[in-house]
Amino acid sequence: MASLRRWCGGLLLVTGLSCGVALVLAGQQRKVAPAAVAESIQPKLPVLPTHASLPRTPEGRHYPLVPQHPQAIASLLAALEAAIRNPSVASEQIPALAHQQQVVYRVLSRDRNRSEAVRQALPSQWQWVFDQHIAARREFLAMHRRAPSTQVPAWRIQPPAPEAQLLKAYRSAAQATGIPWTVLAAVNLVETGMGRIDGVSVANAQGPMQFLPTTWAEPGIGQGGDIRNPWDAIHAAGRYLVRRGGLKDLRRGLWGYNNSDHYGEAVLRYAALLDRDPLAYRGLYHWQIHYASSVGDLWLHEGYARVRPQSAAVHAREFPYSKPPSTLP
Repeated sequence: MASLRRWCGGLLLVTGLSCGVALVLAGQQRKVAPAAVAESIQPKLPVLPTHASLPRTPEGRHYPLVPQHPQAIASLLAALEAAIRNPSVASEQIPALAHQQQVVYRVLSRDRNRSEAVRQALPSQWQWVFDQHIAARREFLAMHRRAPSTQVPAWRIQPPAPEAQLLKAYRSAAQATGIPWTVLAAVNLVETGMGRIDGVSVANAQGPMQFLPTTWAEPGIGQGGDIRNPWDAIHAAGRYLVRRGGLKDLRRGLWGYNNSDHYGEAVLRYAALLDRDPLAYRGLYHWQIHYASSVGDLWLHEGYARVRPQSAAVHAREFPYSKPPSTLP
């Protein structure tokens, strides 16, 4: 089944602190001022590389920078992975952390020497995570060996459905079909960035799970639902993977989605990340749409809209924040 793949693309605030909080220390109670408690529980967030001269989106974000030195990258990456999984990190902090994480892996996947040096410098607890990310990206790179596109696509990049809503859909579809929720989430990620890409592929695949209308219309697949509705599409994807043999062999089922062993391996790498630690979903949900172009790995931020393809060079001049900046020393 054809799909869109050219981009190969809380911190829950503590409540109840309006008055002094009683802490039990060594069998004694003592009052602690709210500000002191808040300060003591605030997680230390990674310091993201930045520079005042970088062009920014209307929302004030810039394309993530990647340090040059492997040790600096390893330190940043370890801090990012820990923060993304930390329930004490507020949800509003996660998008910037996740985008930084995503760009680091995209850069390293193309640089084997630096990638290996970064892996060796990582704490051991993050090396397996690193391996899954790098391997998944390289599977997609192996699928697309042709020259990068000189044009940006006729897509609209929109905010995805809410994080909790999508998670509920994955789990519901998994319960209904037997296909793991982690696989459905990974397919949604690699097909449309969790639904960010609103566009039609060259083969006419549509919606957040990239179904061909003819496949959607098959008995038992779309079941009269809306091909563009995330809930309907995620459930249909579960049914489709079952039909293609996914209950016996997930790789076989994914081959039906895309006739490529690289595709199936990449999806299963992301699914493995979620299997081992579901909190990794917090990061993957916020990954942005990147598009491999002749002028670099362009970031098509939410709000991007083209009714027809355009020169990538022209787009980068018009939206300078979409182009990769130079790496830090």
